[in-house]
Amino acid sequence: MKVVVGVHIIADLYGVDAGLISSADSISPLMENAIKEGNLTKISSQYYQFRPMGASGIALLAESHLSFHTWPEYGLVTLDIYTCGDRSNADKAFNYLLNVLKPTSIEYKKLERGNKVDDNVTITDPSLML
Repeated sequence: MKVVVGVHIIADLYGVDAGLISSADSISPLMENAIKEGNLTKISSQYYQFRPMGASGIALLAESHLSFHTWPEYGLVTLDIYTCGDRSNADKAFNYLLNVLKPTSIEYKKLERGNKVDDNVTITDPSLML
C-alpha cells in the first residue's frame, strides 16, 4: 500500500503589506499563530532581522518545519511549510497566513513527500537504518 509521509507547501506571496513583513517583530507573531492554527507542535523557533528591513525565520516542528523570508521592498514573502502527520494541518497553517498577510497574488506548489513508501516493507538489515 502506498503511504504519503508528509505534505510540503512551497509558496511565494506577492503584494503583501510592507508594514506586516518589514520586521521580525511584526511577522514572528503571525508565524507563531500559524503554528497554533495548524495544530502543529513547536520545538523551537528563530527569527532574524535584516537591516534596514526584512526578516527570515524558521520554526522547528515535531512534524518538520515552517520557514519564511521577506522582501518588504517587493511586498514578497517566500514560505515553506512541511508537515507530517495530519495532512490538513499544513493547509490550516497556510490558510491562516493567507488570511492575515492578504497577498494580492500567490504562486505555490503542494507536494506529497515520501509518496513511494510502501508500508509493507520492513528493514531487517541494521546497516540500512539511519
